[in-house]
Amino acid sequence: MNTHLLSGHSEEGLSRRGLVQALAAGAAASVATPALADETATLAEATSADYARDPTRWGSAEVAALFPGFKHIDMRTKGAIIRVRHGGSGPPLLLLHGYPNNHVLWYAVAARLAERYHVVLADLRGYGDSSLPEPGPKLINYSFRVMAEDMIEVMENLGHQRFFLVGHDRGARLSHRLCLDHPDRVMKLCLLDMLPNYYAWTNTNRNRATVAWHWLFLAQPEPFPETMVSAVSAEWFLKSSGGNRTVPKIVLDEYIRCFTKKTITGMCRDYQAFATIDFEMDSADKDRQIGMPLLILWGSRGAPPTQEYPTVWRKFASNLVDAQPLPTGHYLMEEAPDRVIEHLLKFFTA
Repeated sequence: MNTHLLSGHSEEGLSRRGLVQALAAGAAASVATPALADETATLAEATSADYARDPTRWGSAEVAALFPGFKHIDMRTKGAIIRVRHGGSGPPLLLLHGYPNNHVLWYAVAARLAERYHVVLADLRGYGDSSLPEPGPKLINYSFRVMAEDMIEVMENLGHQRFFLVGHDRGARLSHRLCLDHPDRVMKLCLLDMLPNYYAWTNTNRNRATVAWHWLFLAQPEPFPETMVSAVSAEWFLKSSGGNRTVPKIVLDEYIRCFTKKTITGMCRDYQAFATIDFEMDSADKDRQIGMPLLILWGSRGAPPTQEYPTVWRKFASNLVDAQPLPTGHYLMEEAPDRVIEHLLKFFTA
Protein backbone atom coordinates (compact mmCIF):
# COMPACT_ATOMS: atom_id res chain seq x y z
CA MET A 1 0.00 0.00 0.00
CA ASN A 2 1.32 3.40 -1.06
CA THR A 3 1.65 6.18 1.47
CA HIS A 4 4.12 8.41 -0.41
CA LEU A 5 3.44 12.11 -0.93
CA LEU A 6 1.00 13.10 -3.65
CA SER A 7 2.78 12.77 -6.97
CA GLY A 8 2.45 14.90 -10.07
CA HIS A 9 0.88 11.91 -11.82
CA SER A 10 -2.09 12.03 -9.45
CA GLU A 11 -2.75 15.63 -10.52
CA GLU A 12 -3.35 14.85 -14.19
CA GLY A 13 -6.49 16.53 -15.48
CA LEU A 14 -6.60 19.09 -12.65
CA SER A 15 -6.35 22.74 -13.63
CA ARG A 16 -4.60 25.36 -11.53
CA ARG A 17 -7.67 27.56 -11.85
CA GLY A 18 -9.90 24.75 -10.59
CA LEU A 19 -7.70 24.16 -7.58
CA VAL A 20 -7.69 27.85 -6.67
CA GLN A 21 -11.47 28.02 -7.00
CA ALA A 22 -11.93 24.99 -4.77
CA LEU A 23 -9.57 26.33 -2.12
CA ALA A 24 -11.40 29.64 -2.14
CA ALA A 25 -14.77 27.90 -1.85
CA GLY A 26 -13.51 25.76 0.98
CA ALA A 27 -12.13 28.77 2.81
CA ALA A 28 -15.49 30.49 2.52
CA ALA A 29 -17.09 27.38 3.97
CA SER A 30 -15.00 27.84 7.13
CA VAL A 31 -11.59 26.28 7.38
CA ALA A 32 -10.93 25.51 11.02
CA THR A 33 -9.04 28.09 13.02
CA PRO A 34 -8.36 28.20 16.77
CA ALA A 35 -10.94 30.98 17.03
CA LEU A 36 -13.66 28.78 15.55
CA ALA A 37 -12.84 25.38 16.99
CA ASP A 38 -14.46 24.30 20.26
CA GLU A 39 -11.54 22.88 22.20
CA THR A 40 -13.71 22.20 25.25
CA ALA A 41 -15.23 19.21 23.44
CA THR A 42 -11.85 17.46 23.37
CA LEU A 43 -11.61 15.09 26.32
CA ALA A 44 -8.11 13.69 25.68
CA GLU A 45 -5.34 13.93 23.11
CA ALA A 46 -2.68 11.29 22.51
CA THR A 47 1.00 12.20 22.80
CA SER A 48 3.88 10.23 21.35
CA ALA A 49 4.48 8.71 24.79
CA ASP A 50 0.91 7.42 24.99
CA TYR A 51 1.46 4.93 22.17
CA ALA A 52 4.10 3.18 24.27
CA ARG A 53 2.43 3.77 27.65
CA ASP A 54 -1.15 2.82 26.74
CA PRO A 55 -1.35 1.08 23.33
CA THR A 56 -4.59 -0.66 24.28
CA ARG A 57 -6.28 2.72 24.34
CA TRP A 58 -4.42 4.62 21.61
CA GLY A 59 -2.93 2.00 19.31
CA SER A 60 0.65 1.88 18.10
CA ALA A 61 3.18 4.50 17.12
CA GLU A 62 3.54 2.69 13.78
CA VAL A 63 -0.12 3.31 12.99
CA ALA A 64 0.15 6.93 14.12
CA ALA A 65 3.06 7.33 11.67
CA LEU A 66 0.65 6.60 8.81
CA PHE A 67 -1.08 9.88 9.73
CA PRO A 68 1.82 12.33 10.10
CA GLY A 69 0.91 15.62 11.75
CA PHE A 70 -2.60 14.43 12.66
CA LYS A 71 -4.02 15.05 16.12
CA HIS A 72 -5.49 11.94 17.78
CA ILE A 73 -8.28 12.81 20.20
CA ASP A 74 -11.42 11.74 22.04
CA MET A 75 -14.28 14.19 21.41
CA ARG A 76 -17.56 14.45 23.28
CA THR A 77 -20.86 14.75 21.40
CA LYS A 78 -24.34 14.90 22.93
CA GLY A 79 -24.68 11.13 22.85
CA ALA A 80 -21.24 9.56 22.55
CA ILE A 81 -17.49 9.92 22.79
CA ILE A 82 -16.02 9.81 19.29
CA ARG A 83 -12.41 8.92 18.49
CA VAL A 84 -11.05 11.35 15.89
CA ARG A 85 -7.83 11.91 13.96
CA HIS A 86 -7.52 15.15 12.04
CA GLY A 87 -4.77 16.94 10.22
CA GLY A 88 -3.76 19.02 7.22
CA SER A 89 -5.04 22.39 6.09
CA GLY A 90 -7.44 23.64 3.48
CA PRO A 91 -11.13 22.94 2.88
CA PRO A 92 -12.62 20.53 5.44
CA LEU A 93 -12.99 16.90 4.33
CA LEU A 94 -14.69 14.27 6.49
CA LEU A 95 -13.94 10.60 5.70
CA LEU A 96 -16.22 7.93 7.22
CA HIS A 97 -15.35 4.22 7.40
CA GLY A 98 -17.53 1.13 7.18
CA TYR A 99 -18.02 -2.30 8.76
CA PRO A 100 -16.13 -3.93 10.44
CA ASN A 101 -13.33 -1.37 10.49
CA ASN A 102 -12.50 2.00 12.00
CA HIS A 103 -11.00 5.28 10.78
CA VAL A 104 -7.61 3.65 10.11
CA LEU A 105 -9.25 2.24 6.95
CA TRP A 106 -8.18 5.51 5.26
CA TYR A 107 -4.45 4.96 5.95
CA ALA A 108 -3.45 4.84 2.27
CA VAL A 109 -5.11 8.14 1.30
CA ALA A 110 -5.43 10.38 4.39
CA ALA A 111 -1.91 11.82 4.55
CA ARG A 112 -1.87 12.64 0.85
CA LEU A 113 -5.30 14.29 0.98
CA ALA A 114 -4.13 16.29 4.02
CA GLU A 115 -1.72 18.15 1.72
CA ARG A 116 -4.79 19.92 0.28
CA TYR A 117 -7.56 19.52 2.87
CA HIS A 118 -8.19 19.56 6.58
CA VAL A 119 -8.87 15.81 6.77
CA VAL A 120 -11.09 14.53 9.58
CA LEU A 121 -11.32 10.80 10.33
CA ALA A 122 -13.81 9.53 12.91
CA ASP A 123 -14.82 6.16 14.34
CA LEU A 124 -18.58 5.72 14.13
CA ARG A 125 -20.25 5.26 17.52
CA GLY A 126 -19.85 1.66 18.65
CA TYR A 127 -16.94 1.08 16.27
CA GLY A 128 -13.19 1.40 16.80
CA ASP A 129 -12.37 3.44 19.88
CA SER A 130 -15.64 5.37 19.99
CA SER A 131 -18.00 4.70 22.88
CA LEU A 132 -20.94 2.29 23.05
CA PRO A 133 -24.08 4.26 24.01
CA GLU A 134 -27.20 2.52 25.22
CA PRO A 135 -29.41 1.53 22.28
CA GLY A 136 -32.43 3.61 23.30
CA PRO A 137 -36.05 3.04 22.18
CA LYS A 138 -36.24 1.08 18.89
CA LEU A 139 -32.41 1.27 18.64
CA ILE A 140 -32.70 4.98 17.87
CA ASN A 141 -29.19 5.65 19.17
CA TYR A 142 -27.72 3.43 16.44
CA SER A 143 -29.77 4.88 13.61
CA PHE A 144 -27.85 6.65 10.86
CA ARG A 145 -29.79 9.79 11.79
CA VAL A 146 -28.25 9.89 15.26
CA MET A 147 -24.83 8.74 13.99
CA ALA A 148 -24.94 11.62 11.50
CA GLU A 149 -25.60 14.04 14.34
CA ASP A 150 -22.36 12.84 15.96
CA MET A 151 -20.49 13.80 12.81
CA ILE A 152 -22.18 17.19 12.54
CA GLU A 153 -21.01 17.90 16.09
CA VAL A 154 -17.48 16.65 15.41
CA MET A 155 -17.16 19.01 12.45
CA GLU A 156 -18.71 21.91 14.36
CA ASN A 157 -16.31 21.33 17.23
CA LEU A 158 -13.44 21.58 14.75
CA GLY A 159 -14.82 24.83 13.39
CA HIS A 160 -16.58 23.59 10.25
CA GLN A 161 -20.19 24.38 9.44
CA ARG A 162 -19.88 23.01 5.89
CA PHE A 163 -17.54 20.37 4.51
CA PHE A 164 -16.74 17.86 1.80
CA LEU A 165 -17.84 14.32 2.70
CA VAL A 166 -16.66 10.85 1.63
CA GLY A 167 -18.27 7.69 2.99
CA HIS A 168 -17.57 4.00 2.48
CA ASP A 169 -19.94 1.14 3.30
CA ARG A 170 -21.65 2.00 6.63
CA GLY A 171 -20.04 5.43 6.49
CA ALA A 172 -21.64 5.92 3.06
CA ARG A 173 -25.07 5.00 4.43
CA LEU A 174 -24.57 7.43 7.29
CA SER A 175 -23.45 10.06 4.74
CA HIS A 176 -26.61 9.63 2.66
CA ARG A 177 -28.76 10.12 5.77
CA LEU A 178 -26.67 13.13 6.83
CA CYS A 179 -27.29 14.73 3.43
CA LEU A 180 -31.04 14.08 3.69
CA ASP A 181 -31.27 15.54 7.19
CA HIS A 182 -28.66 18.31 6.90
CA PRO A 183 -28.31 19.21 3.20
CA ASP A 184 -26.86 22.63 3.98
CA ARG A 185 -23.82 21.07 5.69
CA VAL A 186 -22.30 19.15 2.76
CA MET A 187 -20.65 20.95 -0.14
CA LYS A 188 -19.96 17.83 -2.20
CA LEU A 189 -20.47 14.13 -1.50
CA CYS A 190 -18.60 11.02 -2.65
CA LEU A 191 -19.97 7.56 -1.86
CA LEU A 192 -17.84 4.44 -2.21
CA ASP A 193 -19.42 1.08 -3.10
CA MET A 194 -22.92 1.72 -1.74
CA LEU A 195 -26.44 1.62 -3.13
CA PRO A 196 -29.22 3.47 -1.26
CA ASN A 197 -30.64 1.66 1.74
CA TYR A 198 -34.25 1.63 0.57
CA TYR A 199 -33.29 0.28 -2.86
CA ALA A 200 -30.96 -2.36 -1.41
CA TRP A 201 -33.57 -3.72 1.02
CA THR A 202 -36.41 -3.73 -1.50
CA ASN A 203 -34.42 -5.22 -4.41
CA THR A 204 -32.74 -8.14 -2.68
CA ASN A 205 -32.47 -11.31 -4.73
CA ARG A 206 -30.62 -14.60 -4.28
CA ASN A 207 -27.29 -13.23 -5.52
CA ARG A 208 -27.43 -10.08 -3.43
CA ALA A 209 -28.52 -11.98 -0.32
CA THR A 210 -25.61 -14.40 -0.76
CA VAL A 211 -23.09 -11.57 -0.92
CA ALA A 212 -24.72 -9.55 1.87
CA TRP A 213 -25.50 -12.48 4.16
CA HIS A 214 -24.07 -10.61 7.14
CA TRP A 215 -26.86 -8.00 6.89
CA LEU A 216 -29.43 -10.53 8.03
CA PHE A 217 -27.13 -12.38 10.41
CA LEU A 218 -25.98 -9.29 12.34
CA ALA A 219 -29.53 -7.91 12.38
CA GLN A 220 -30.82 -10.82 14.48
CA PRO A 221 -31.92 -9.88 18.02
CA GLU A 222 -29.29 -9.51 20.72
CA PRO A 223 -27.39 -11.55 21.91
CA PHE A 224 -27.40 -14.17 19.12
CA PRO A 225 -25.05 -12.55 16.57
CA GLU A 226 -22.80 -11.05 19.27
CA THR A 227 -22.35 -14.49 20.86
CA MET A 228 -21.57 -16.17 17.54
CA VAL A 229 -19.04 -13.55 16.42
CA SER A 230 -17.36 -13.53 19.84
CA ALA A 231 -16.87 -17.30 19.62
CA VAL A 232 -14.05 -16.93 17.06
CA SER A 233 -10.85 -14.90 17.15
CA ALA A 234 -10.85 -11.32 15.93
CA GLU A 235 -8.14 -12.15 13.40
CA TRP A 236 -10.13 -15.06 11.93
CA PHE A 237 -13.32 -13.05 11.66
CA LEU A 238 -11.68 -9.98 10.12
CA LYS A 239 -9.74 -12.01 7.57
CA SER A 240 -12.77 -14.11 6.70
CA SER A 241 -15.03 -11.11 6.19
CA GLY A 242 -12.44 -8.88 4.51
CA GLY A 243 -12.80 -10.01 0.93
CA ASN A 244 -9.37 -11.70 0.85
CA ARG A 245 -7.66 -8.33 0.58
CA THR A 246 -4.11 -7.82 1.82
CA VAL A 247 -3.33 -5.04 4.28
CA PRO A 248 -0.08 -4.15 6.07
CA LYS A 249 0.44 -6.09 9.28
CA ILE A 250 0.44 -2.96 11.44
CA VAL A 251 -2.98 -2.05 10.02
CA LEU A 252 -4.40 -5.54 10.51
CA ASP A 253 -3.07 -5.50 14.08
CA GLU A 254 -4.90 -2.20 14.64
CA TYR A 255 -8.16 -3.63 13.29
CA ILE A 256 -7.69 -6.61 15.63
CA ARG A 257 -6.95 -4.34 18.63
CA CYS A 258 -10.23 -2.52 18.07
CA PHE A 259 -12.33 -5.63 17.46
CA THR A 260 -13.52 -6.15 21.04
CA LYS A 261 -16.80 -7.25 22.63
CA LYS A 262 -17.73 -3.58 22.72
CA THR A 263 -17.17 -3.20 18.98
CA ILE A 264 -18.98 -6.45 18.18
CA THR A 265 -21.98 -5.22 20.17
CA GLY A 266 -21.81 -1.84 18.44
CA MET A 267 -21.72 -3.22 14.92
CA CYS A 268 -24.61 -5.60 15.67
CA ARG A 269 -26.68 -2.71 17.02
CA ASP A 270 -25.84 -0.81 13.84
CA TYR A 271 -27.18 -3.64 11.65
CA GLN A 272 -30.17 -4.24 13.92
CA ALA A 273 -31.11 -0.58 13.53
CA PHE A 274 -30.40 -0.79 9.79
CA ALA A 275 -33.09 -3.46 9.33
CA THR A 276 -35.68 -1.69 11.49
CA ILE A 277 -35.66 2.01 12.39
CA ASP A 278 -33.34 3.00 9.53
CA PHE A 279 -35.57 1.23 7.03
CA GLU A 280 -38.60 3.07 8.44
CA MET A 281 -36.82 6.41 7.95
CA ASP A 282 -35.58 5.47 4.48
CA SER A 283 -39.04 4.32 3.45
CA ALA A 284 -40.46 7.67 4.52
CA ASP A 285 -37.81 9.47 2.45
CA LYS A 286 -37.70 7.11 -0.55
CA ASP A 287 -38.94 9.82 -2.93
CA ARG A 288 -36.60 12.56 -1.68
CA GLN A 289 -33.47 13.39 -3.63
CA ILE A 290 -30.24 14.84 -2.28
CA GLY A 291 -29.12 17.88 -4.25
CA MET A 292 -25.42 18.47 -3.62
CA PRO A 293 -22.89 17.38 -6.31
CA LEU A 294 -22.40 13.61 -6.02
CA LEU A 295 -19.61 11.26 -7.11
CA ILE A 296 -20.19 7.50 -7.00
CA LEU A 297 -17.29 5.01 -7.14
CA TRP A 298 -17.69 1.26 -6.85
CA GLY A 299 -15.56 -1.86 -7.03
CA SER A 300 -16.25 -3.93 -10.13
CA ARG A 301 -13.70 -6.74 -9.88
CA GLY A 302 -15.30 -10.14 -10.40
CA ALA A 303 -18.67 -8.67 -11.37
CA PRO A 304 -20.23 -8.39 -14.84
CA PRO A 305 -20.43 -4.87 -16.34
CA THR A 306 -23.39 -2.97 -14.96
CA GLN A 307 -24.94 0.48 -14.95
CA GLU A 308 -26.87 -0.25 -11.76
CA TYR A 309 -25.02 2.31 -9.64
CA PRO A 310 -25.58 5.40 -11.82
CA THR A 311 -29.08 4.27 -12.84
CA VAL A 312 -30.21 3.82 -9.24
CA TRP A 313 -28.49 6.90 -7.84
CA ARG A 314 -30.13 9.17 -10.41
CA LYS A 315 -33.42 8.29 -8.69
CA PHE A 316 -32.07 9.32 -5.28
CA ALA A 317 -29.84 12.29 -6.25
CA SER A 318 -30.58 15.23 -8.55
CA ASN A 319 -26.94 16.20 -9.21
CA LEU A 320 -24.96 13.06 -10.02
CA VAL A 321 -21.72 14.46 -11.45
CA ASP A 322 -19.94 11.19 -12.18
CA ALA A 323 -20.17 7.45 -11.48
CA GLN A 324 -17.16 5.23 -12.17
CA PRO A 325 -16.30 1.57 -11.55
CA LEU A 326 -12.81 0.77 -10.31
CA PRO A 327 -11.05 -2.60 -10.86
CA THR A 328 -11.14 -3.44 -7.15
CA GLY A 329 -13.15 -5.29 -4.57
CA HIS A 330 -15.14 -3.54 -1.86
CA TYR A 331 -12.21 -1.68 -0.26
CA LEU A 332 -11.42 0.85 -2.98
CA MET A 333 -9.29 3.17 -0.84
CA GLU A 334 -6.99 0.32 0.21
CA GLU A 335 -6.85 -1.51 -3.12
CA ALA A 336 -6.53 1.49 -5.49
CA PRO A 337 -5.57 4.55 -3.40
CA ASP A 338 -4.03 6.43 -6.34
CA ARG A 339 -7.19 6.05 -8.41
CA VAL A 340 -9.43 7.07 -5.51
CA ILE A 341 -7.34 10.17 -4.79
CA GLU A 342 -7.32 11.12 -8.47
CA HIS A 343 -11.13 10.94 -8.63
CA LEU A 344 -11.55 12.87 -5.37
CA LEU A 345 -9.21 15.69 -6.38
CA LYS A 346 -10.84 16.03 -9.79
CA PHE A 347 -14.31 16.07 -8.23
CA PHE A 348 -13.60 18.42 -5.34
CA THR A 349 -11.63 20.91 -7.50
CA ALA A 350 -14.05 20.99 -10.43
